[in-house]
Amino acid sequence: MIVRFSTVIHERGSPETIRDPRGFAVKFYTREGNWDMVGNNMPVFFVRDGMKFPDMVHALKWNPKSHIQEGWRIADFFSHVPESMHMFTFLLDDVGIPLNYRHMEGFGVHTFVLVNKAGRETYVKFHWIPECGVKCLLDDEAVMVGGKNHSHATQDLYDAIARGEFPEWKLCIQTMDPADEDKFPFDPLDVTKTWPEDIFPLQPVGRMVLNQNPDNFFLENEQLAFCPATVVPGIHYSDDKLLQTRVFSYADAQRYRYVRLAVLLSCCLGCSVARSSPTHPFLLHPSFTNRLGGNYLLLPPNAP
Repeated sequence: MIVRFSTVIHERGSPETIRDPRGFAVKFYTREGNWDMVGNNMPVFFVRDGMKFPDMVHALKWNPKSHIQEGWRIADFFSHVPESMHMFTFLLDDVGIPLNYRHMEGFGVHTFVLVNKAGRETYVKFHWIPECGVKCLLDDEAVMVGGKNHSHATQDLYDAIARGEFPEWKLCIQTMDPADEDKFPFDPLDVTKTWPEDIFPLQPVGRMVLNQNPDNFFLENEQLAFCPATVVPGIHYSDDKLLQTRVFSYADAQRYRYVRLAVLLSCCLGCSVARSSPTHPFLLHPSFTNRLGGNYLLLPPNAP
């Protein structure tokens, strides 16, 4: 298995002390294929309807004219989306700025379906609980930490693994019989809602230990191409409306990005592109990678 942590709203390279949801994406390599659990560090999300997703992104991203994130644009959109308030209670709370990735929870966010050999279905929610506890930064602490190192969380994770202090998470699940779906005063398939733990207790089912750093971050991590549609037998999608949207949108975006990049590389570099593998969306032809070296991204800028 492999994990990628990220910021959600802000682009790659942004300070890791910024108030922002964190991506918590886990790819399982199984005998029956890959399974992508593409979640966040918060158990809910801003919108429940996939039709609102593009407008939500436009509101949270930068003004296309000034390239500045503007609070009034965010407030203008979400004032019409009352269900987003649950997400904002997490984002504006301490967990909005995690101390680092090792002290951060993870959630599958959506409701999924477990299917046993007899075909019986059970609703499930996934939780990652860090064994070292949950720790966060206050606003003034974030300013100090970010002023010294804007990639402090990535460095903390890399250094901890390098010195043998492997971070560990406990995988827990909440389960519900689909027949009970209409017995509660909330919609269990609503991504803006959580399941009460006093009614649906957390059940430990496994653990995750990160014990190896990538040799080439771009090749082994940046190109992983997580997709909620990537599941294995026994795990399926529920009728969660936002999940149904993500099942299509991720794969569509990846085909657009990687196919275009593959064609561009073939034209510009004069090399062919191999078929995709379980680890990478696409691989450059060995003649090209051998010419540049196994870890070509570490070569100096003027390398031939």
